[in-house]
Amino acid sequence: MLLRILITGASSGLGAAIARHYAAPGKMLLLWGRDSVRLEAVANQCRTAGATVSIRALDLVDTAAAIAAIADEDTADAIDLAVLSAGIGDIQASIDRVDPPDTIRIMGLVNFVTPSAMAAALADRMAIRGRGHIVVIGSAAAFHALPFAAAYAGSKAGLARFTEALRIGVAPHGVNVLLVSPGPIDTPGGRAVPAPRAVLVQPSYVAARIARASAAGRGHLILPWPFALLRAIDRLLPTALRDRLLNSLRPR
Repeated sequence: MLLRILITGASSGLGAAIARHYAAPGKMLLLWGRDSVRLEAVANQCRTAGATVSIRALDLVDTAAAIAAIADEDTADAIDLAVLSAGIGDIQASIDRVDPPDTIRIMGLVNFVTPSAMAAALADRMAIRGRGHIVVIGSAAAFHALPFAAAYAGSKAGLARFTEALRIGVAPHGVNVLLVSPGPIDTPGGRAVPAPRAVLVQPSYVAARIARASAAGRGHLILPWPFALLRAIDRLLPTALRDRLLNSLRPR
């Protein structure tokens, strides 16, 4: 019997690395992404590794379509593990004072509303079966009020709080929900983040850590470790000092 694994955002970056990590005989990978050409390329790599692969082109701006697709996939055969990796980021240009309203709308849908709805829909189905694993990819940015990436940090903060609540709610029904809060990852998007290159982590490393944490039934994974420390520091700093520090990180 094939282990069915759903991975969103699988056409590039961390999602693609997660797909490659799980690719092996006995695995059925359901790979979703916006770019069907790149998605097929990742699918072929996974097939070469021995996995059975199905792809679906989907834009998470369409929440209703994503929820319907989850229902279709899980009705066809139960999903054992879902890794909700799809997301978008944005950093304000130096001349911008605030995020454009449409950027906030789209980022709210892709980073918060749709993955939360998908996680809830699948968690309910898994709870009925009494088993299942869901991994939600958030961001260490959720811990900080970043003035140059307010829409991104805000959407990921909402996702983090929702995921924590979902984990508590479905744990008694045999469903494990893991929130992953990574710092910048060594991808084109991650390299655009105003952070020292030394803290960038490789997608393959993050994928392996996620797989271990999910298998162990953990509830939250922060990596690399300095970001757990930064989270604690952010909570302890006086507001005025924290505000000045966060403003100083704004790209010039």
